[in-house]
Amino acid sequence: MKKRFFLLAFLMLQFIQAQEKLDLNYYLPQNVTYNPNIPKPIDIIGHEVGEWHVSHDKLQFYMKALAKASDRISIENRGETYEGRPILLLTITSAKNQTNIESIRQTHIANTSTNVDTSNQPIVVYQGFSIHGNEPSGANAGLAYAYYLAAAQGAEIEKMLNNMVILMDPAFNPDGIQRFAHWANSNKSKNLNPDGNDREYHETWPNGRTNHYWFDMNRDWLPVQLPESKARINTFHKWLPNILTDHHEMGTNSTFFFQPGEPTRVHPLTPSINQELTAEIGTYHAKAFDKIGSLYYSEENYDDYYYGKGSTFPDVNGSIGILFEQGSSRGHVQESENGILTFPFTIRNQFTAALSTIEAAYNMRSKILNYQQQFYKNAKSNAAKSKTKAIIFGDSKDASKTWHLAEILSRHKIKFNQLKNDVSLNGKKYKKGASYVVPMNQKNYQLINAMFEKRTTFTDSLFYDISAWTFPLAFNLDYTETTSLSNLGEEVKVLKPLTGSLTGSSNYAYLFEWNEYYSPRALNTILEAGLRAKVGKEPFTVEGKSYDYGTIMVPVQNQRLNKAELQQFMLQIAEENNLKVTAVGTGLTKGIDLGSNEFDPIKKQQVGLLVGNGVTYADAGEIWHLFDQRYNMKITKLDTDYFSRVDLSRYTALIVPSIYGNALDKNSVAKIKDWVKAGGTLIAYRNAAYWLNSNEIMKINFKKDSAIVAKNIPFDKRRDFRGAQVTGGAIFEAKLDRSHPINYGYKNDKLPLFRNTNIYITPDKNSYNNPIQYTSNPLLSGYISEENLAVLKKSVPFKTQGYGKGQVILFTDNTNFRAFWFGTNKLLMNAIYFGKIM
Repeated sequence: MKKRFFLLAFLMLQFIQAQEKLDLNYYLPQNVTYNPNIPKPIDIIGHEVGEWHVSHDKLQFYMKALAKASDRISIENRGETYEGRPILLLTITSAKNQTNIESIRQTHIANTSTNVDTSNQPIVVYQGFSIHGNEPSGANAGLAYAYYLAAAQGAEIEKMLNNMVILMDPAFNPDGIQRFAHWANSNKSKNLNPDGNDREYHETWPNGRTNHYWFDMNRDWLPVQLPESKARINTFHKWLPNILTDHHEMGTNSTFFFQPGEPTRVHPLTPSINQELTAEIGTYHAKAFDKIGSLYYSEENYDDYYYGKGSTFPDVNGSIGILFEQGSSRGHVQESENGILTFPFTIRNQFTAALSTIEAAYNMRSKILNYQQQFYKNAKSNAAKSKTKAIIFGDSKDASKTWHLAEILSRHKIKFNQLKNDVSLNGKKYKKGASYVVPMNQKNYQLINAMFEKRTTFTDSLFYDISAWTFPLAFNLDYTETTSLSNLGEEVKVLKPLTGSLTGSSNYAYLFEWNEYYSPRALNTILEAGLRAKVGKEPFTVEGKSYDYGTIMVPVQNQRLNKAELQQFMLQIAEENNLKVTAVGTGLTKGIDLGSNEFDPIKKQQVGLLVGNGVTYADAGEIWHLFDQRYNMKITKLDTDYFSRVDLSRYTALIVPSIYGNALDKNSVAKIKDWVKAGGTLIAYRNAAYWLNSNEIMKINFKKDSAIVAKNIPFDKRRDFRGAQVTGGAIFEAKLDRSHPINYGYKNDKLPLFRNTNIYITPDKNSYNNPIQYTSNPLLSGYISEENLAVLKKSVPFKTQGYGKGQVILFTDNTNFRAFWFGTNKLLMNAIYFGKIM
């Protein structure tokens, strides 16, 4: 015991002395000279790299100062985060190249389309840091790394920069970096304490990993829904870099990881030579870490499957993506299995990996440039040979959803065309103006396949992230692969915003269908303006036009606006929400008349959202984003810390995202029960199913799988066996009862659902209580174990029942997944607006 105490004391003394001596030389190579005219980080930010966690504002100040001082660096602001922070990019190369940078870029892009001689071309490397804000060693290493690139002198660095363009993103996640730096610095003691129990190492909910709306931005490279993602994807396609690195952190007891990852978990669309080149680059990392004595590993834990991650997205675009994972100090210093782990040590490892990357790029330049050229040659050849000549996608009743998928294609520089004429294919109707055609014979053939493919067979049953993301399924769009280009209309070179229209003027009523994506936003605007609206619970036909379940009627009489004002207001509603609003002059219809009791009044909604400890922050953030950014609806975030003191009577609906542990105490549960009994609508997601059942708010009969027993599984494979039972994210088919209010606005009787839980509910004995039910053959795309698939069949992902005067609604699946699952967003809106009539 005494020996252990003295060893720890010795290590602490060494650590304290190292901290006192900390300066930039700890990170920098010492065999070079540095330009004294280039400011060091301490000159601008006021402290040494690693002494404090750099905030984003200080980080940007230093990068701007470097760009001003160095002729090797140019800087640009590519946009703003949700919190208004700049999204910076540094372009770093020799002074000579800087004067000719656009010509270099164009020649580099030409390499991907023609047989350009690459022998004298610079290689392009995109290096990005800290996409997770509480993984800060990357962004902090970027301070020293940018200084090195600007200030290092000598023939070696000059030669390297002459043959290379470095695109440096100093902070993939500015808002998250700022949030975490504030936390770590606010809790730092003068006498640094490595005890992992200290508050410094335990962030408050939702922590600094995420962006403003609590999204994990390292899952958004393919969907491109967030402003930071839009900026970096634009940069990627503008330059098509040869290598892209993504600097992360992992658990404190880990060492350092670099790719390649698990060999069996590489997406089949990634060429095998990509992994060979990644492994060769890895030898440079190994050599660099051997030199400084840092432990590392490769080909374990992490995979290259989901193309929405920064380290995998490049692999389907002719580039090489590389993930770095550094064991995290989470603050300034922490005890670990590998000794005292200091923040400067983690920074030095990230700095070392950044340097070994460009060393590999420089030495492998010709080989990697030729690989990229061959990648696009192969893509062109495969596209020409493909039996599928085009993909048509659309929704004849929802042009907005269709437009948003086209918007993603446009961001990825995928060419697409207008539909030439209305057409029916395989029983699906495609309408010109609400459909697009993607020709397969184009440069980004592999990327198109990655976005549209359905895959249900795999070489491995473990996934670091989701196993399916088929975009037309995510958007709930009809789509057909065709062997002909006969429906190809004019190419869409500029995707223009959609607009709606108002037909006529009325003294009676205005109607619009609920199918369009932005119908809920329109309804919210109407109700917020103090106008009356009703929803039709059955189809009808009036003045020669048919209307489906969920049609919204706005009567003209007895409104707070006169006839002329209401007409102008409804025109604005139509234009802003891409709706076709129709003025009708009679209430006499074929079906339910407009004065029928089958039209129910809709109340203005005031919605609460449970957040805080015990709530899954990603699920909560997706809902907050949906309301705030998509539908312009106010939503009140109610934290579990003070929930027991909240007066719920002002809210018409309360959303409980997936929760865990004892998120709510007994008093809070009792408060919710009383509120629902008095008429509130409670909407719960995913793991909240167990909470509803255990608190007797909703009676749920869970479907259980038979006991899964490991047979002939060795000890070292036990985790793989258990992992194979995880449904990490796949797509399944459900059948709909379109007459049920939860399904208003859906034109088809089948709906693709995203699922990443193993929660299964037995269907109700009465069929009308199962408006959404998985089919007998539900797997559309992705991985699920045979055992779980058997339980999933015919189960129900939705359940609702009355509770006093109120309603309880449960979704076992995430209807708002990562902001790109447009196809099921309306389910939540239906629960909000039509819960009372369920």
